[in-house]
Amino acid sequence: MVVALGGFLFGFDTAVISGAEKSIQQFWGLSVFEHGLTISIALIGTVIGSLLGSKPSDKFGRKNTLYFVALAYLLSSIGTALADNWYIFLAFRFLGGLGVGTSSVTAPIYISEVSPADRRGRLVGLFQFNVVLGILISYLSNYLIGQGGETSWRWMLGVQAFPSLLFIILIRFIPESPRWLILKKGNLVRALEILRVINPLNCDQELAAIQQSNLTTPDSKSTSLFSGQYKAPVILAVLFAFFNQVSGINAIIYYAPRIFEMAGLGAHSSLLSTVGIGLINFIFTLVAINVIDKVGRRLLMLIGSVGLIASLFLVGITFYSGQFSGFAIPVYVMVFIAFFAFSQGAVIWVFISEIFPNEVRAKGQTLGSSTHWIMAALIAFSFPYLAEKLGGATTFFFFATMMVLQLIFVWRMMPETKGRSLESIGDNLIMH
Repeated sequence: MVVALGGFLFGFDTAVISGAEKSIQQFWGLSVFEHGLTISIALIGTVIGSLLGSKPSDKFGRKNTLYFVALAYLLSSIGTALADNWYIFLAFRFLGGLGVGTSSVTAPIYISEVSPADRRGRLVGLFQFNVVLGILISYLSNYLIGQGGETSWRWMLGVQAFPSLLFIILIRFIPESPRWLILKKGNLVRALEILRVINPLNCDQELAAIQQSNLTTPDSKSTSLFSGQYKAPVILAVLFAFFNQVSGINAIIYYAPRIFEMAGLGAHSSLLSTVGIGLINFIFTLVAINVIDKVGRRLLMLIGSVGLIASLFLVGITFYSGQFSGFAIPVYVMVFIAFFAFSQGAVIWVFISEIFPNEVRAKGQTLGSSTHWIMAALIAFSFPYLAEKLGGATTFFFFATMMVLQLIFVWRMMPETKGRSLESIGDNLIMH
């Protein structure tokens, strides 16, 4: 729960800018390019944070890296709220992005490494649950604070300081990852104490399995993630993260009010519909993390892919026909969000944190996470241009076609990982 709070701050920090962006543009009189940079600077920080995330995680430990994440969130929220010029504002938004990127690597790794195999899906899923809770709370917070006049955008961004401070305090009370202590520090005594709390019945066998995985694999300092033996998990992680973003999810999260206005809704209805998106996202993520360990990752992805294809084609057809009857597009978008939250949203961080062997898990999580964020930046940056030049219909038909390819990928390539130890998953994928 404590480490998943990093997910809450991740979601809040990512989505909070949507309520403040117009006020910020007016406040500093930003050009279109400057405005685009202001919105995407945090994503640039996120990409860099996710690319570098495995380094501190492996060198200083999962717990110490989470301290950096919490501090980045705290300084970013205070700095952006008090910024007296645009360049300082950009610097602090960038710092927040570094925190988001690093937490998307470190938090899922930590949770997967301290979870018993039969509960791992639900516990890593708590991270994603908190991401969507953070998005929902930021939408509600923006809606409430937005009534407060011209400088309300400062409060929208500054309010994040409170959960950030709580995160810093609570990290003190969690142990280090036992797998990191064994593989990177050789501290078996401390690791066994922690394993005894996590898994009292099988802690000695688990310690032996982790040690064995260390003996049968090369030292991680000299291990290249792109050596042939890790080909299967590398391909799975890159494709999974790629498909996550070409569903159009971040375009919808960032530009929901704009999409709804394109479909003929007024500005107030658009803002209210955005809160609806946050709520649906939250509810269906909650459903998914409660069934992920029972039905497995693969079945969720198969069901979700079919739902995503149908809802995206319906949005595309509605734009194509130009018949915007009432709330058709908002309803289809919310169906899309429901299926996304139930499948890709809940599964991505669980699946990527499971499929890499111990010695390269942080590097593998970095690869999956950075692919995800690079694609997120590209989609978020290009969506307004694509929607304007190609129109809503073509844009959403593209996203739908990508989900057809995702369905084929899940059906033909994705293995099931529920209920298996991290060591057995890693060994199995290396052998194949």
